[in-house]
Formats: sequence, C-alpha cells, structure tokens
Amino acid sequence: MMSETYVECLVKKKSNAGMVFLRMLTTIMAVAFIVIGVIAWQALLIGLAMGAAAYFIYLNADLEYEYLYLDKEITVDKVMAKSKRKRVAKYEVERMEILAPIKSWHIDDFKNRKVKTVDYSSGTEKQPDLRYVMYYEGNLKIILEPSMEMVKAIKNVAPRKVFMD
Repeated sequence: MMSETYVECLVKKKSNAGMVFLRMLTTIMAVAFIVIGVIAWQALLIGLAMGAAAYFIYLNADLEYEYLYLDKEITVDKVMAKSKRKRVAKYEVERMEILAPIKSWHIDDFKNRKVKTVDYSSGTEKQPDLRYVMYYEGNLKIILEPSMEMVKAIKNVAPRKVFMD
C-alpha cells in the first residue's frame, strides 16, 4: 500500500496600486457613460464596455494562488476574486532540481542561469522571508510561498533536493 500525502496552501497576492487605480477608474467611467447613455445610446455602449473591462480588471486585481501537493506533484491554481479558478501549472517532484528558501546559499550555483522566472508568491518580502525558489528541468525558476507542512511533505519524497536552511 502506498501512502499519499496531501497538502494544500493558499497565498494571497499583494494588489499593486496601479491595478486598484485602474479598477476604480473603469468603474467610475462605466457608471458615468451608462448615466449619459440615458440621453445618447452610443454612450451606453461605451459604458457597457467599460463595465466589462472593470469586471476583468477586478478579477485580476484580487488574486490568490493555491498550491496543492499530492502524490509527488505540485499543482498551482490561480483563484481570481475568490470566484474563478484556473490551473496555471503542474510540476513533478522528480523533475525538480532544487527547492530552497529564496535567500539560501544552496541556490547560489543556479543564480547565473538564464531561465524563465514565474512568481506564484504574494509578491512581498516578509520578515522572515517565507518564499522558496524551485528550479525545474534546467529552464524554469519558480517562486513559491509554501507552508512548512508542504515543504516537509516534498522533502519526504526528495530529501536531497529540498533545503530548509
């Protein structure tokens, strides 16, 4: 019998000021054009378009990442405005090169590589910094903010690849 470890972790992405401003601006413009649309129907169309834009900006301004570790796989879902969920990535632990804290000396050998970087963390450096870096298949650097429980679960199946400093 094989025991499967299941760990879930949710990380809220920090909203940047630009997105918050854009969301407010499109909402105000949508309301204004809809009010003007009572007089001129063309303004109503612009107001509806602004409303749609405001909705999509709202979805992308309120982001959370959900990490799921199950059976030697790490999946990352993007949760938009606590209502829409989208799978953004799936990583196999066997294909991972290293998982270590973002400021760890263990990843010094990897820092000069020219790799694509994806950030599924909160985007903020906390004290202490809880973000981890995972190098995957030689061409990808992934920034995560897993719980200690998740890091320990991954370390159980790949003890030589996971560092907790």
